[in-house]
Amino acid sequence: MNKLLYVALLLCCQLALAAPGEKDAVALAERGAQFVKQHGKADMIAKINNKDPEFNQGALYLAMRDLDGITVAHPTKALIGKNLLDVPDADGKPFRQELLALAKGKGHGWVDYKFRNPETGKVEAKSTYVLRVGDVALEAGIYKH
Repeated sequence: MNKLLYVALLLCCQLALAAPGEKDAVALAERGAQFVKQHGKADMIAKINNKDPEFNQGALYLAMRDLDGITVAHPTKALIGKNLLDVPDADGKPFRQELLALAKGKGHGWVDYKFRNPETGKVEAKSTYVLRVGDVALEAGIYKH
């Protein structure tokens, strides 16, 4: 029994260590901002939409929204071109409005909400970092376990 408990504990620790954290989300958004400044929005949009591994690491990925709320780039292609500002999370929170307000205001920050995790398929607690770059906002979120 002790061996089984040890293995279970070890697996949990490995999963916790492997899960991206806040620093990873901020770093991804900042890497995206640097890419936009060096190569332009069009190249960044292509990388995000094509799930380039530099900007898409499973549950941690980069998305882009314009300052009117239109999703410009996202690994889930069905969201591209849509304004989903009025679509709340599972608890009724207008999280996209909060993300956009942060981008337009101080230019960066965190928003907590619930969203479907692409790795588990379940709605989970998520925290997203938003970073304004010119006339768009880059978003990178982490799931809280």
